[in-house]
Amino acid sequence: MRYAIYFTPAETDPLTQKASRWLGRNAFSGTGHDDHQAYADTTAEPRRYGFHATLKAPFELSDEHSEADLLEAFHAFAKSRAAVEIPKLVIGNLGPFFALVPHDTHPPLQDFAADVVEHFEPFRAALSESDIARRRPQKLTDSQRENLFVWGYPHVMDDFRFHMTLTGPVDDTVSAHITSVLTQEFSDFTDRPLSISGLGLFIEEARGEPFTVHTWLPLTGPDTKEAHA
Repeated sequence: MRYAIYFTPAETDPLTQKASRWLGRNAFSGTGHDDHQAYADTTAEPRRYGFHATLKAPFELSDEHSEADLLEAFHAFAKSRAAVEIPKLVIGNLGPFFALVPHDTHPPLQDFAADVVEHFEPFRAALSESDIARRRPQKLTDSQRENLFVWGYPHVMDDFRFHMTLTGPVDDTVSAHITSVLTQEFSDFTDRPLSISGLGLFIEEARGEPFTVHTWLPLTGPDTKEAHA
């Protein structure tokens, strides 16, 4: 069993519904969709993970903690943190992958992501040698390699880039076409803000199985700007 802490909008949110139909699976219900069967190969990789942005990457529980401990901490965290708003969401690229990303780096979002990583670190079991090898540390930057060994994932802290993956790797020959399709499909959600208003605790029952939402909670903590006003 592996757990992950992801941002995803609530199950009934229009973005969740649109992205689930694009990817071909709803991570809340497990329902499959065939609206975009022509792109099923393109969306196969992100479909397994469900629509999300990684905050705390998949991890096995440490021997010192149980699932009940993790759930208790998850509920407490959601009650103590406020929503963060991305000023402008756009279609972007991470190498050959397409995703919904912020138009610019947004420091409050970076700080929030780092907070999630650090807060739930005590629940993460140490990576196995095979887990480390899968990340190909020899190909990582120095900071990414340090992140891997300290936090269990390369793309955290200063190396974090918020993204909600929409495709697997896309060949250059069809990149322009995929850009056009995604721009049209997600036009109701881009070039406008996105509220990071809740968190999902996702689970993977066994390696390679689809991730599903175990628990989704709204972020209901006090707005720090209001608290200090």
